[in-house]
Amino acid sequence: GTFGIRKRATREARNPRTGEKISVPAMSVPFFKAGKELKERVK
Repeated sequence: GTFGIRKRATREARNPRTGEKISVPAMSVPFFKAGKELKERVK
């Protein structure tokens, strides 16, 4: 498989303790894409 980076857009979230809305800034997050061999072995 391969690893890569995806961009997440800015979004609004809520603080569960206070209910306050907060703005979560845009960020890059890692992801993993499974290769053919791994997918076949998992089946």
